[in-house]
Amino acid sequence: MTTRAGFAAIIGAPNAGKSTLTNRLVGAKVSIVTQKVQTTRFPVRGVAMEDEAQIVLVDTPGIFTPRRRLDRAMIRAAWGGAQDADVIVHLVDSVAELAAAEPGAKAADKRAAIDVESIVEGLKAAGKQAILALNKIDGMKRETLLALAQRLFDTGVYSEVFMISAADGSGVDDLKRRLAGLMKDGPWFYPAEQTADIPARLLAAEITREKLYLRVHEELPYAAAVETTAFEERKDGSARIEQTIYVERESQRPIILGKGGQTLKWIGQKAREELIQLLDRPVHLFLHVKVDERWADKREFYGDVGLDFDA
Repeated sequence: MTTRAGFAAIIGAPNAGKSTLTNRLVGAKVSIVTQKVQTTRFPVRGVAMEDEAQIVLVDTPGIFTPRRRLDRAMIRAAWGGAQDADVIVHLVDSVAELAAAEPGAKAADKRAAIDVESIVEGLKAAGKQAILALNKIDGMKRETLLALAQRLFDTGVYSEVFMISAADGSGVDDLKRRLAGLMKDGPWFYPAEQTADIPARLLAAEITREKLYLRVHEELPYAAAVETTAFEERKDGSARIEQTIYVERESQRPIILGKGGQTLKWIGQKAREELIQLLDRPVHLFLHVKVDERWADKREFYGDVGLDFDA
């Protein structure tokens, strides 16, 4: 059996569906998915198998116009992931891309279209070719999609186009087979049954952060971080995990705690349930909420999640 392996970077504007696509290709949850944009803060590598080929997926943070240090670090991580990959997939939210061209377009759709333009320019500047994957095609007219595909293809940065729905899986198998075909001959990087190479304490923090945003996404903008402060394997086979949720202002603490601590309890319970499944063992999870208005400016936070503080 001749094995093949390589890296495929999935880049795109925030909320294009990169995490959903990564999880769909892998067939397991390796990247957190919420309805807030900018949830992926560092490249998560998912491992997808297709026959004899191993595709290591680099799920990068969304590429957007940066405003603060954390934004700059995330964008550097995204482009870094793309530079090092064997194949780049540029995932485009076709709904937002089409809506942006309409009169009275929503600000979010306009931003997404600007981000797509900046990625096209970035690919040109780097002299890179990418596979274009038009996402969220459900219920769209074929001629509308073909016109959009042609318009983007004419920029000259794409080698081919796939039309997919990461949410329901249509077209994803074709994309996966293509990626497998582009991997180089060589040994696999990971055992066949491994789905990700993210450290357990980092995965645990990401799971809790996902639950946090699922519960308080209306009230809390991206002013929170989760850090796993202790991860202990106990003699009885269980894991004891302590985590701190950082917020920037005192007024945000009661939002996370909720009335009588109910919100924090819900977040902890949901995170624990998922961690039990993922780690395949009993989990004791302890959450603390701490106010630190400068958490996004702390060097150690960046190193922990693999971002460049000096970006």
